[in-house]
Amino acid sequence: MLFRFDFAAQPHVMTKRSLIKRYFITGLLIWVPLVITLWVLNLLVGTMDQTLLLLPLEYRTESWLGVHIPGLGVVLTVLIVFATGVAAANIIGQRLVTFWEGLLARIPVVNSIYNGVKQVSDTLFAPGGQAFRKALLVQFPREGMWTIAFLTGTPGGDVANHLKGDYLSVYVPTTPNPTGGYFIMVRRADVIELDMTVDEALKYIISMGVAAPNGAGRRASPARPAAPQQKAVNQ
Repeated sequence: MLFRFDFAAQPHVMTKRSLIKRYFITGLLIWVPLVITLWVLNLLVGTMDQTLLLLPLEYRTESWLGVHIPGLGVVLTVLIVFATGVAAANIIGQRLVTFWEGLLARIPVVNSIYNGVKQVSDTLFAPGGQAFRKALLVQFPREGMWTIAFLTGTPGGDVANHLKGDYLSVYVPTTPNPTGGYFIMVRRADVIELDMTVDEALKYIISMGVAAPNGAGRRASPARPAAPQQKAVNQ
């Protein structure tokens, strides 16, 4: 029995396959960001809900409603953080914080972890700090290859004594996971400050260059690329 291959039916079959593929990809583009967003929110809310364990059992919703209400831990966490800030703003609170930090400094392993985390948090959340406030364009890992980086400050300590000239400390994130990366020091003259926010730069990195912003939050139709102009980076 001979098998006859119908070439005339092939375009019709391929059209159906392409339609199925397009619909499937469209569905993925809708569901994947939604599922990941819900998963992250569930993780954050679930972690913050653990603060409800600090309350006595009779004050929890399980006791007087018979059911756990997700999200109450978020409210309690915000209240605890706010109350801690209010308490630490006065003289008595500052003395308690100093006593607590002195106590942690006497514990061999804990003091290294606590001091390192505290220095990073103080740098990131300082009102007048410049860490991760600017998106930059630097040549990395070699000359002629450009990547996005974030300004973290200027070299300090003995490192600054060995660098001749004006240098900046920058963080070069990896893609698609920007939590890993490289800390490098480059000349200020070799750095280009980008006209985009840190959020836009992160989206650009995570999307591996797919979601390209255009200036300060504005998106326009694709234009002919021009040579980048050097812009001074001011701290």
